[in-house]
Amino acid sequence: MTDQIELTIDFQDSTSIAKQEKLTQTVWEQIKKMPGVKVDRVVDPNPPEGSRAIGAFLWGLLQAEVSTKSVKTLFGFLGDRLGDKPIKGKAKFSDGREFEFEASSRAELLAAEETIQRLAQIK
Repeated sequence: MTDQIELTIDFQDSTSIAKQEKLTQTVWEQIKKMPGVKVDRVVDPNPPEGSRAIGAFLWGLLQAEVSTKSVKTLFGFLGDRLGDKPIKGKAKFSDGREFEFEASSRAELLAAEETIQRLAQIK
């Protein structure tokens, strides 16, 4: 069984940049507190010219390393917190396999979580 899964979580949408940034910050801070989940903001590789910000981050995008035991907790949180916002993601397993998903509802997010759990059990 794969112990850790690298997960990219993308929940960008058409809301204002300020609202999207606030949501990204809030979700990031709440996920940081979850056991078995290590999450980071994604640094913007091309910050706007003249920007003085050190380490400008992309909004609506997080990178996480999740234990297989914590996948259910993380996806439950995402379903509760983000509701029916569109979420795209990619799970990378330690053996190199990848699984990409898109979810626009809690049911679709649950299906993605179950698929990741099943794939994690395959050696």
